[in-house]
Amino acid sequence: MESILEVNHLSFAYGSQPILSDVSFSLKRGDFAAIIGVNGAGKSTLMKLLLAELSPQQGEIKLFGREISHFRDWPKIGYVPQNGAAASENFPATAEEIVRANLYSQTGFLRLGGKRQREQARRALESVNMLPYAKRMLSELSGGQQQRVMLARVLAASPRMMLLDEPTTGVDAQSVQSLYELLGRLNRETGLTIIMITHDIAGAMDTVSRVLCLEDGSLVELNHAQLLDEMKHRHKHPISPKKPDRTYSV
Repeated sequence: MESILEVNHLSFAYGSQPILSDVSFSLKRGDFAAIIGVNGAGKSTLMKLLLAELSPQQGEIKLFGREISHFRDWPKIGYVPQNGAAASENFPATAEEIVRANLYSQTGFLRLGGKRQREQARRALESVNMLPYAKRMLSELSGGQQQRVMLARVLAASPRMMLLDEPTTGVDAQSVQSLYELLGRLNRETGLTIIMITHDIAGAMDTVSRVLCLEDGSLVELNHAQLLDEMKHRHKHPISPKKPDRTYSV
């Protein structure tokens, strides 16, 4: 199976404050991983490192076999930020125009392109069941619909891996479940590799294939049985033989 992401012995600190310590994991094509952890555990810092917004201080990150500092094929990576729709909600553009704007690598910055890009945008909207709303202004859509447009915006560029930062923030409960089902379908049917930061592991656990828990700067992968046990009893689990047991609360 093709290796999409390799993180090896990654460490990062802000000044004298360590955030990540000796973190290692890898993802292959078709993995759907949830990254969980309490606030301040380092989830957002890890996401910024994976997007090359920050540089590793120790260790390495490889994307599609290339060390991240030498990686240039960024259209392969799609990113949906937390509250991404909120930043564009009042922008005077339709759902289709918002999606087409992310095809700048083909059209040039601030250009919407032609027929080909329009078809790409419409296919992406159709894949998230939003084609009937293509001509609606983003501000006219619900929170769940806006998040689907943000997903379509990323999918239009045909990424191989998608990173999502708390994609259910500001989305009603019914739309949250629908969003998880959509992400699960995209993962299964297209082989899209997905990494999702979430606090809602109870809602997402039946959709994701892997759960990576960040805690006190360390990372441990939980299997399904361990995760259920954690959620029920909040047991301690060992991070490594050299470190004491730690407690994670979902």
